[in-house]
Amino acid sequence: MATDQDLDLAPPEEITRPLWKSLVRNFRDRFLPDNLPPLYLTSRPVNLGMLLGDFLVLPWYRTVFTNLGDVISPETMPPLQLESRPVDVGELIADSMARPWWSSLLRSLADAVAPEKLPPLEITWEPANPITPSQALLLTDWSNVISGPKIFLPDRKPAATPASTGMSIPESLPMPDPATVAFVYDLEHEMLRDLRRSRRRERLLIVLFAAEVIFLVSGFFWHH
Repeated sequence: MATDQDLDLAPPEEITRPLWKSLVRNFRDRFLPDNLPPLYLTSRPVNLGMLLGDFLVLPWYRTVFTNLGDVISPETMPPLQLESRPVDVGELIADSMARPWWSSLLRSLADAVAPEKLPPLEITWEPANPITPSQALLLTDWSNVISGPKIFLPDRKPAATPASTGMSIPESLPMPDPATVAFVYDLEHEMLRDLRRSRRRERLLIVLFAAEVIFLVSGFFWHH
C-alpha cells in the first residue's frame, strides 16, 4: 500500500540534542506542562476479570472454593461477538486427506474433463521496470549502481611466449622479500605444530575410548 509519507529510518532527534536543552525541556514539562485537549478513546473496554497478580495474592482456600463454584454452577457468559469477517478457504487439507483415494481420482478426472469456470483474475502488480514500463525485467549495470569514481582499466594483452618472441627466459629471478619469507616460515612452523598437537590429542582420545570400552565389557562379564 502506497503512503504519502516516506519511511524515515533516521535516529530520533533526542539522541543528538545537547544536555542543557534536554534539562530545560524536562524542567518545562515537569513544572509548566502543555495544556492538551482531553483524550478521546475510540476503543471499547473489555472486562478481563481478575488480574493474574490479584489471583496469585489470594489464599489457597479461596481458589479451592472458586474452582468448586465453577464446577457446580458455572458462570453464564454472553455470546461471543466476532468482529472478523469469515473467509471461505475451500476444503481443508485434513478433510481432503480423510477421503478415500477413488474420490480424489474422480475429482481429478472431473477437473480435467470439465474444469470449473473461475472469474477473471484481477492483477494488481506494477511494471517491474518503472523507467520504461514493460513486462520484461531489465537489470541495471554494476557501473550504474556503484557510487564512486569510474576507473577504466586498459585491455589485457595476451602474454607473449618465448617461442613467439624468439627471446630466452632469463635465468635470474627476483629475490623475495626477507620479511615475507620469514612470515611464511613462521606460519608453516605454527601449522605443523598445531597438526602435531591435534594428532596427539586424537591418539589420546582413541586410547581413552578403547579403555572405556574394555572396562564396560569386562564389568559386564564380571557381574555375570
